[in-house]
Amino acid sequence: MVPDRRQFLGALAATLGSMAVSGQPAAAITPPKAIDATPFSQPTPPLMVQRAVAALDAHGAHISHRDLVGLVDFSQPSREARFHLIDVVGGTVLSSHLVSHGSGSDPANSGWVQRFSNRFGSNASSPGAFLTGTTYYGKHGRSRRLIGLEDANSAALERGIVIHAASYVDEDMARTQGRIGRSQGCFAFSNDDISGVLERLGEGRLLYAVK
Repeated sequence: MVPDRRQFLGALAATLGSMAVSGQPAAAITPPKAIDATPFSQPTPPLMVQRAVAALDAHGAHISHRDLVGLVDFSQPSREARFHLIDVVGGTVLSSHLVSHGSGSDPANSGWVQRFSNRFGSNASSPGAFLTGTTYYGKHGRSRRLIGLEDANSAALERGIVIHAASYVDEDMARTQGRIGRSQGCFAFSNDDISGVLERLGEGRLLYAVK
């Protein structure tokens, strides 16, 4: 049974409450802009949210801004809006977006993540906790660097795994083909979504990818 949005938010609130009880200090933060909260097309299981918040706790020494987390639910197919911006302070989901996975994670181009890799040349996605870095302008326009914080993604910066825009991430493609295009391991967003994602998931925050 897939949990509904109320279950999800209840679990999120409980998770944040337990985090507060643990005594983990919160860094000084700037409240996120007020935007409309949107439901998931396929709600992410509360366990994944708990894992993301646990990662925020575990890697707190590296993460200077703890107000907002980006959660990628790679258990969902690429046709779904499976990247979720979570307001940790308010306990709400701010928005959900299409996001790509690497071609090496889905060799048959099925739209589903089959495997992960941290190897150079694998063109695969990597799971786990990433620290968001600085932005730069490259062949995909404005992009944001990512630093892997775990063994499973430790080569992310050297592999050039970043957040960027791509024309192959498109709602029409998701609807008509049942999937979007694949990256070389990067988290690619639509041209319409990239500015908002880069702004809200700014430098010094957590991006957590899980399946």
